[in-house]
Amino acid sequence: MSALDYTANNLQGKETDLRQYLGQVVLIVNTASQCGFTPQYKGLEAVYQQFRDQGVVVLGFPCNQFGHQEPGDADQIGHFCEKNYGVTFPLFEKIDVNGKNAHPLFQHLKSAAPGILGTQAIKWNFTKFLIGKNGQVFKRYAPQTTPAEITDDIRALLAST
Repeated sequence: MSALDYTANNLQGKETDLRQYLGQVVLIVNTASQCGFTPQYKGLEAVYQQFRDQGVVVLGFPCNQFGHQEPGDADQIGHFCEKNYGVTFPLFEKIDVNGKNAHPLFQHLKSAAPGILGTQAIKWNFTKFLIGKNGQVFKRYAPQTTPAEITDDIRALLAST
């Protein structure tokens, strides 16, 4: 099974088939608007702008499970991201990434790329997963890993067939 064999509702509430991103390098991130890592939105947008014409997409999944740092509704989240960070990459509806109500996409991501010591739980906002063109999870990155630090891996995946 591929990491892109799922659907998710975009920020406007429309169901989106993630298989549309097969053949691209995909960076999936659980985000929050009131987190110490929130300025990473700027870096995520920079990565998207730098690589999107080469076949890279960033997908943001807001989550309110860590310190209630994403309290807003879809309109508030979208406005915040656009106004403060110029976000143009696709954003999705707020989801759970841990627990019994975790979105199936994140259940798959955590299973395919466990964290330190094999733990599957996502520890905080801005955990990132890099997906290859074939839809397979390439690597998981900790929240403190900046988007710029992932660019070498993105280039490597773009160069692979």
